[in-house]
Amino acid sequence: MRSATRLLLPVVLPGLAVALWVLGGMALFYAALSPERREGVSAGLAPALAEGGALIFGWWLAGAVLAGWLAARLYARHVAAPARLADAARLLAGNADAPRAQAAGPEALSGLAEALNRLADERRTLQTDMARLVAEAQHKVAQERDQLGALMAELRQSVIVCNLDGRILLYNDHARSMFRRVSGGGDVIGLGRSIHTVIERALIDHARDTVDRHIARGEAPVSAQFVTTTPAGSLLHVVLAPVRPQAGESDQISGYVLLVDDITGDYAAQSRRDRRLIELTEASRASLANMQAALDMLDYPDLQPAERDGFHAIVRDEVTAMGQRLKAMTADASQEILTRWPLQEMLGDDLLAAASRHVQVQTGAEVAVGNADDGLWLRVDSFSLIQALGALAVQVAGAQSSLTLRLAPAATPGWAHLDLVWPLEVGTGPGTAGAVAGQAEVDRARDIAERHGGELWLEQDRPAGQSFFRFLLPTALSGPEIAWPESRPEFYDFDLFAASDSSRSLDDQPLDQLTYTVFDTETTGLNPAEGDEIIQIGAVRILNGKLLLGERFDQIVDPGREIPEASIPYHGIHPEMVQGQPRIAEVLPVFHAYAADTVLVGHNVAFDMRFLQMKEGVTGLRFDQPVLDTLLLASIAQPHEPSHSLEAIAERLGIEVANRHNAAGDALVTAQVFLRLWPLLQARGIATLGQARAAAENSYYARLRY
Repeated sequence: MRSATRLLLPVVLPGLAVALWVLGGMALFYAALSPERREGVSAGLAPALAEGGALIFGWWLAGAVLAGWLAARLYARHVAAPARLADAARLLAGNADAPRAQAAGPEALSGLAEALNRLADERRTLQTDMARLVAEAQHKVAQERDQLGALMAELRQSVIVCNLDGRILLYNDHARSMFRRVSGGGDVIGLGRSIHTVIERALIDHARDTVDRHIARGEAPVSAQFVTTTPAGSLLHVVLAPVRPQAGESDQISGYVLLVDDITGDYAAQSRRDRRLIELTEASRASLANMQAALDMLDYPDLQPAERDGFHAIVRDEVTAMGQRLKAMTADASQEILTRWPLQEMLGDDLLAAASRHVQVQTGAEVAVGNADDGLWLRVDSFSLIQALGALAVQVAGAQSSLTLRLAPAATPGWAHLDLVWPLEVGTGPGTAGAVAGQAEVDRARDIAERHGGELWLEQDRPAGQSFFRFLLPTALSGPEIAWPESRPEFYDFDLFAASDSSRSLDDQPLDQLTYTVFDTETTGLNPAEGDEIIQIGAVRILNGKLLLGERFDQIVDPGREIPEASIPYHGIHPEMVQGQPRIAEVLPVFHAYAADTVLVGHNVAFDMRFLQMKEGVTGLRFDQPVLDTLLLASIAQPHEPSHSLEAIAERLGIEVANRHNAAGDALVTAQVFLRLWPLLQARGIATLGQARAAAENSYYARLRY
C-alpha cells in the first residue's frame, strides 16, 4: 500500500501541475486586458467554453496522462531504482553473502551495480582469508574448548557457571536435565538467564559473602555450601566456588561456579533410616526392660517352677522379637544398597541389539527382536543385565530353534517389561523358574533385577504357545533431546563474564548485547476475541548475537475446540496431533519462564501478542517485556522494497526458508532475519533497543498495535 501511494503521487501531480499552469496563464492574460476587452472576453468566453469545453478538457487530460506517464518513468528510473540499489548496497556492506545487487534503471546504474558486486566479491574473498587465518590462530583454543565441552558433557555432576549478576554463562546437560526434573518439566536454566529464578538470591549472596571473607583472609581453596528447596519440593545441595582472576589481576572474583546435587532421594532414605533406628531403639528399650525384669525375678530362690518357666518364656520372646526387628532392618538396608547401584540411561533398541548378539553367541540359536516403543529409554546396568539374559538363554535354549527378546512399557508408569521368550512345548506343565533354567542362574538373574528395583518371574502364554522370563526394569525419565538439523547445543558463553551492570536501562543497551526470545504461534484462526486459540508455540533464543538452537521451545497445544479444516493447510496441525497435548493454561507458564528477562521478537508480532494478552485473565501472567517486530524493522532498514513479508525479507537477505507456517520453523527464520537486519539498522543510526523501538513506532506499518 505504501509503495502504491508513493507511485501514485508522480502520476497525479504532473496533471495537477499542468492544470494549474494553464489556469495561471489564463488568469495573467485576463489581468492584462483593459476593462472593455475583459467584458468582451467574458461575454464571448462563456459560449466558447460551453461549445469547446469538452475538447479543452480532453486535451488537458491527454497532456496530464502523458506527463504523468513520463514522470512515473522518470521516477522509476531515477528515484526508485537508485533507492533500491542503495538498499542492496547497504545489505552487501553488512553481509557479503547477500544476493547480488540488480539495477533496472539507466546503464550507469547497471555499471554501478556491477562495481558493487565486484567489491562484494573482493570483500567476501578477504573475509574468507581472514576467517582462515583466525581459524588457524584459534585452533588450539578450539581444541581446549571442545575438551572442556566433552568433559562437561560426561560429568555426572550438575555444573553451572555464573557471572556476578547471576547470569548463567555455562552449564552442562546434566544440570539442565536435573533442573527440568525438579521443576516439573520446564527448561528453567539457559545461557544468559538468571540463576536467581531457581535458587534464591539471598542464599547465593550469603555464600558469596562467605567466600569473600575466606579470600580476604588468604585462604585456599575457597567454597561455601548450602541446601535449598525448589517450588516443586525437591531438596538441592549447592557448593559455590569463585572464579578467581589470573595472577597479577584484580583480587575481585569475576563469577562463581555452582555444583548442584538433588539430594531429595538421599534425604528421604536417610530419614527412613533414622526413623527405623529410632523405632528399633524404642522397641529394644522396652524389650530390654522386660528381659531385665524377668531376669531379676529369676534370681528369687523361692520362685515356683511354673513361674520360672513363664519368665524364661518372656526372655525368649523378647530375644526373638529383637532378632526379627534386626533382621527386618538389615533386609531394608540391603535393599537400599541394591537400589543405589549405579545405573545408566540406555535406548531400548540399543539394549535389545546388544543382548541379541550376546545371546546368539552364547546359544547359537536364532534370536528375534521386538520393541513396542522405539523411543523407550531404560535405566539399567546393561552389562549385568545382558550377562543374565545370556545365562538364562543357555539354560532354556536346549533344542529350541529360536528365541525372542522383546521390550514394551509396563502398565505401571516408569517401568518396562523385558522378556526372553521361547516356544512352549506341547504338554509342558507350569513348572518353576528354577526347574526351567536352574536355580542358581535364576537367583543371580533375580538379584540383578532387584538391583534395578524391579523383579523377575516366569510366565507361560499357552494360547500363544510361549514361555518367557520377564524382567521388570525402570525407564528413564527422558532420553537426550534431538537437536535441530546441523545444530549443536551450546551450553556456554564466556562473553557474559563482561556483562554490563544489570541496573542499566534496557533502552540504553546495544542490540547485540541483549537476550532475545524470538517466537511465533500457530492458531485455529485469526480472531482470538471470537474464540480462536493457540495450537502451537515455537521459539528460539538469541544471546550475544548467537542463535541458541539447543535451547529451543516447541510445544503443540490442545486448543479445547475443533480445528477448522480450512486452517489445516496453513499450519499442518491435524486434530489427532493435539490429542493428549497440554492446554494453553499449562503451556503459557512454561513459556513465560522461558522468555523471562528477554526481549520478545516476532514477525507481525501484534497478532501473536494479542493471543497472549487474551490469556492474561486465565493464567495471571503478563508478557510485559519489550517487544520488537521484524516487519517494522525491515521496513526501516529497507524502506524502498515493495514487500515485507517474511518470505520476501528472507529471500532478500539470503536466508533459506524451511517449515513455513510451522511455529518453530517460522521462529527460526525470524531469528535469522532479525540477526541479518542488525547491520542495516546500525547503518541508519539504530544501535540500541530504545532507538529500535522509537524507529519502529514511527514506521509506516506501526498502525498495527499490540
